[in-house]
Amino acid sequence: MHILNLARNRKTVRAFLPHSPPENLVLKAIEVAREAPSGMNAQPWHFLIVSNPETKGKIRETCERMEKEFHEKVGGELGNWLKERKFNWQKPFLSEAPYLILVFGIRRYPYWLQSVWLAIGYLLLALEELGLGTVTYTPPNPREVEKVVNAPEDLKLQTIMPVGYPADPKPKYERKKLEEIVSFESI
Repeated sequence: MHILNLARNRKTVRAFLPHSPPENLVLKAIEVAREAPSGMNAQPWHFLIVSNPETKGKIRETCERMEKEFHEKVGGELGNWLKERKFNWQKPFLSEAPYLILVFGIRRYPYWLQSVWLAIGYLLLALEELGLGTVTYTPPNPREVEKVVNAPEDLKLQTIMPVGYPADPKPKYERKKLEEIVSFESI
């Protein structure tokens, strides 16, 4: 099963090689994402591709400001998890990746949120098949990024996906066993 191999190999990537993949590869991946199912076939998504270094820099600056505030406040289980994995407020991948794909949902449609995340799932596997890496990064306050890119009010930013050739040596996180996540007839 080819798709199972893609899913098993796909991992989160936060570091990228400096050379840019051809733009047509990014468009091919989005071509796959647009085939995702959606409620009422509304296709309530919009993909903004950003490659301009100045715009990527503004997005990074905005996100890091919000992340710094978030990391100063976070505690408990989430705070411990972030510290154990050495996550911090710095997000260099937002300016170092050759492309950022900002994925928006069009809020006026029913089931827009579920539909957009189905498209993101398709996009993740398509990028893997094309040899490109990414991470689904959602800033603490997406509205601030929406302002940077002048997004219309009816669009809601769901994630920023930095895209490029992977240079992240970190292994994929272990997955739960099938029997841990599946039950039959009742839970």
